[in-house]
Amino acid sequence: MNMFIHEMKAYRKSTIIWTCSLVGIIVLFLSIYPSFAKEADVFKELMEGFPEPVRKAFGLSVDSMSSMVGFYSYTFLYITLCGAIQAMNLGTSILSKEVREKTADFLLTKPVTRSQIITSKLLAALTSLVITNIVYLTVASFMASAVKVEDYSYKIFFMVSITLFFVQLIFLALGVIVSVLSRKIKSVLPISLGTVFGFFIAGMLASIIGDEAVRYITPFKYFDTNYIIKNSSYEARFIILEVVFIVVAITASYYVYCKKDIHAV
Repeated sequence: MNMFIHEMKAYRKSTIIWTCSLVGIIVLFLSIYPSFAKEADVFKELMEGFPEPVRKAFGLSVDSMSSMVGFYSYTFLYITLCGAIQAMNLGTSILSKEVREKTADFLLTKPVTRSQIITSKLLAALTSLVITNIVYLTVASFMASAVKVEDYSYKIFFMVSITLFFVQLIFLALGVIVSVLSRKIKSVLPISLGTVFGFFIAGMLASIIGDEAVRYITPFKYFDTNYIIKNSSYEARFIILEVVFIVVAITASYYVYCKKDIHAV
């Protein structure tokens, strides 16, 4: 419990910064929705002038952009990108920082097992993401209700919003396994940005070429907002794939961390 509290205090500043950033982005985007809705026909004509590959790459749907949920699903693409960076940062740093900051010796001499160490750190990172998502969803829901020009399905709004947490779980697990397998990570940010943007660009390419197989590679395409809006459900195959990946990555992280040599300072 002491380790968990210590980790939560360590993540407090970054959690506040990322939460405020996500809230600021969604408030900015949704605040322009009333003006956008009034000129919906003009924007539709403008979007129709873009090449179809460009519209697909940026998730622009001419038919649904004028609705609250359709507009929100477009802006949500960038919310997910920022959230993924937050989760990847957390996952990559929770174990690597002990080696980088030369505190591994001190930590491992305490009467705790390595399993307890990684469990406390994972729970702290997960709690940080939960707090971020609760605050984000609360603000986003309030803003959507405040700026709406017509009724919308809150169920679909919620289903789209909660995919932020689902995507973050994938990148958290990916970050943890990367930190465990790496001998020493000097800086977390380049790895996090490179990984997240790599998957993001892969997702854009998947939309452009329309290759269904590429969707299995990038977490950004596991939850298609257009599919969610049309069917009020998620695609089961990608839910299963996410669960399998997270379980395998976390299990492997426990195994490797409990067996690996931690170099002394």
